[in-house]
Amino acid sequence: MAASASALAPLSSFSISHRHHTRLRHHTTSVFSLTLKPPSGFTLFTRTNHPGLAPVRAASASDIDTTFFDTVDPDEITSFDPPLPPEGFVPPPYYDEGPEESEEEIGRAYEEIYGPAYSGVTYLGNDLGVMDSKGKKTSGFRNKREKIRDGFEEKVVQVRRVTKVVKGGRQLHFRAVVVVGDKRGQVGVGVGKAKEVSGAVQKSALNARRNIVTVPLTKYSTFPHRSEAKYGAAKVMLRPAAPGTGVIAGGAVRTVLEMAGVENALGKQLGSNNALNNARATVEAVLMMRQFSEVAQQRGIPMEELWK
Repeated sequence: MAASASALAPLSSFSISHRHHTRLRHHTTSVFSLTLKPPSGFTLFTRTNHPGLAPVRAASASDIDTTFFDTVDPDEITSFDPPLPPEGFVPPPYYDEGPEESEEEIGRAYEEIYGPAYSGVTYLGNDLGVMDSKGKKTSGFRNKREKIRDGFEEKVVQVRRVTKVVKGGRQLHFRAVVVVGDKRGQVGVGVGKAKEVSGAVQKSALNARRNIVTVPLTKYSTFPHRSEAKYGAAKVMLRPAAPGTGVIAGGAVRTVLEMAGVENALGKQLGSNNALNNARATVEAVLMMRQFSEVAQQRGIPMEELWK
């Protein structure tokens, strides 16, 4: 103990404390604690007595080199002296010096760079509808779309609200019946169902275009002969009429005849009042009609002998 204290005697900044503990199993234990006290004037980063470290001092204004600005006058007006052009350099002409371009030349130059414009005019023979297939993708028929311009007119016959019962409750949809036609002998009936009315109408119009039939008409815009047809519980009777009679029919039958281009005809619903079934029954009755020329050709006789 005396040797340890004599060894630490030169360190005046250290203090040693000794504390006795209790006797455990006939052995006495002692604990020594060493406390370090920094001497006065001690700094962590500046140790001038070490030969390898130099003291750190703050930079002064005299350390910044400002000799470049001593020869520059801030109020002096300087002019830009560009370098000389190389030999044989020909400056390009200004845009207003050349001859005036025509609208066709401007359109051709624009189309070469950007493609056909939205004005609907092309000078290079490009496809004006090339951007139609690059539109935004739409899910279902929820977004509004432009009407198809194929010469067919659309007419809504019926829009009904239908409900489907599922495990979690009821699902509400709309069913639309649409008739399309060009009023020149082409007509079609379609049905579609969607969660919105506009989507149902678009679906049914697309379905109607897939089921186009040809209506046989005479020069008086009427049927060549009478016809009857059934579809489900609906039964429809069609009769030709004299010029000036008009279309005397009701419900879906009238709509189908008008969209087909029939101007003089008689129609009657004899069965169910269901609009979809009556419209399809009208199409079935039209498909059963034939022109006189077709019948005469099938029989192998002249058309005049059909009325004998």
